[in-house]
Amino acid sequence: MPLRPAPGSVPDVPGSYLFKDDDGRIIYVGKAKSLRSRLNSYFQDSRNLHPRTVQMISTATSVEWIEVATEVDALMLEYSLIQRHQPRFNVRLRDDKSYPFLAITLRDDWPRAMVMRGKRKRGNRYFGPFGHAHAIRDTLDLLLRTFPIRTCSDNKMSEHRGLGRPCLLFHIEQCAGPCVGEITEEDYKELVRELIRFLEGHTNDVVQNLTHRMHEASNSLEFELAARLRDRLSSVEKAIEKQQIAGTNNEDFDIIGIHDDELEASIQVFYVRKGRVMGQRGFIVDKVEDVTQPDLVARVIEDLYHEDNPIGMPKNVFVPELPEKQTLYQEWLSTQRGSRVEIRVPQRGDKRALHETATRNARESFGRHRLKRGSDHNSRARALEELQRYLNLPKAPLRIECYDMSHLQGTDYVGSMVVLEDALPRKSEYRRFKIRDVSGNDDFAAMEEVLSRRLGNYLQERGSAPNESNKFAYPPQLLVVDGGKGQLGVARRVLDTLGLSEEIPVAALAKQFEEVFVPGEPEPIQLPRGSEALYLLQRIRDESHRFAIAYHRQLRNKRMTRSVLDGISGLGDVRRKRLIKEFGGVRKVQQASLEDLMSLSWLPNNVASAVHERTQGRA
Repeated sequence: MPLRPAPGSVPDVPGSYLFKDDDGRIIYVGKAKSLRSRLNSYFQDSRNLHPRTVQMISTATSVEWIEVATEVDALMLEYSLIQRHQPRFNVRLRDDKSYPFLAITLRDDWPRAMVMRGKRKRGNRYFGPFGHAHAIRDTLDLLLRTFPIRTCSDNKMSEHRGLGRPCLLFHIEQCAGPCVGEITEEDYKELVRELIRFLEGHTNDVVQNLTHRMHEASNSLEFELAARLRDRLSSVEKAIEKQQIAGTNNEDFDIIGIHDDELEASIQVFYVRKGRVMGQRGFIVDKVEDVTQPDLVARVIEDLYHEDNPIGMPKNVFVPELPEKQTLYQEWLSTQRGSRVEIRVPQRGDKRALHETATRNARESFGRHRLKRGSDHNSRARALEELQRYLNLPKAPLRIECYDMSHLQGTDYVGSMVVLEDALPRKSEYRRFKIRDVSGNDDFAAMEEVLSRRLGNYLQERGSAPNESNKFAYPPQLLVVDGGKGQLGVARRVLDTLGLSEEIPVAALAKQFEEVFVPGEPEPIQLPRGSEALYLLQRIRDESHRFAIAYHRQLRNKRMTRSVLDGISGLGDVRRKRLIKEFGGVRKVQQASLEDLMSLSWLPNNVASAVHERTQGRA
């Protein structure tokens, strides 16, 4: 039980509170209109609390709080802390897949359209997410016949600019040919603006504009132009048909469907703009704390709209049940939108029907996830129990770290550390090490250096308050090294030197015969073939090997592909890229005269001289 704050020490103001364990790790973050009332509710008879809340309270050893001015500020602070610390007892939302977006790269001089996943870049426009990449590509293929902006990479565009001839897409009228000057920059930007307006849902404006231009061309007896506009109009109409109609033309709203059980929930979100479904997203929620459906709706809204909504904030959000603090969330969303946003439950008509569709999608997605979860969750639990039993560990190893080395004949020597928490990869905790003090091929010395650095940092950080810079603040409950008795001896020596041998169990997994070596046992432990414990150790060993090799290849490729322009004083990444772009390649820079280099107004004369001196004679 954590130390209960002294009576009267907790302020009666809005804020966020943090429960921490004995390692100082934040395990739960909450928000409250009154910190005093909310925290007092935790310190009551445990029989009145939910079992998960009791588990959290029993794990925590301290509680802290942060005061803010308003309840909305408390909401925003809570989300920020959860995202930063990922507490184990907070509800966690995780996408069940990586959803594709249609991106328009407005940061480029000649913007391109592309299908992409992953992190979004500031300054570009994104539309989606979509359920399947092929759905975007089919729609994009139709739209390019009407809005022929480029889809090629910057390198491809530079190549054709140098050749002086366009690619095949220009000849089939799916690109306007900016690489060879077939369209002016202003006309090209107008194409991009029209495409964005269409993707934003202003389809009627685009159709009317094309129809008007087609009739004008026909009346002017420009029949070839009229025929091209007719084909473009047909492509736009086909693209519009692919979009599901979900309301009147002027309606912008999001529909959230939920299906859950006691442990998890499946969420499906439909993004509707100008009456058409413009994107869809699904994810799974881990209900690691006791939440009602109104609480769950609140957490989903927090997660969805703290992020940059790729197609803008809606006027209405339709949910299965209203959150308890509906007014608070409406005020917060309205502040973000700049105008009033309402959270409502759909009662009848098209919105009710679409909400039922979203809920049905959530139910089907949950069914697929539950089939996978049933075997996956049980096998992970068995794996941890078996490891505890076979390796004679004091407790099930909820955090396992595995280490491996990689090099090529002693060059680009690196080490990797991968982490499993609850038998699942925790990629944010992965670490990689560039070997500093080992010359030649010596895996034992390299392993000793990596473990000494990692565990030495743990000793330095474990007494300090956890924060974003503390990368090694938590010890493993099982340390695994890839190898046999030799690697085990190295790991044991490092633990003994640092005084951690009684605190951190260690094991080595040999590739030959998949034998497990532990301290104090002369013979290897033979884990049963097909056991979940052996499978788990193999997985983390293979993952550490993959991670080490990936880093080794990255360093090797970087070393082997170093440019003649690297390492020139005053020529950083930005100037180097601009210089290469200005001349059309590294080879052209090498061939440039000193006068050509000095003619660049943005390149200082001393840097131009340094570039010429470095490249002279290497062209």
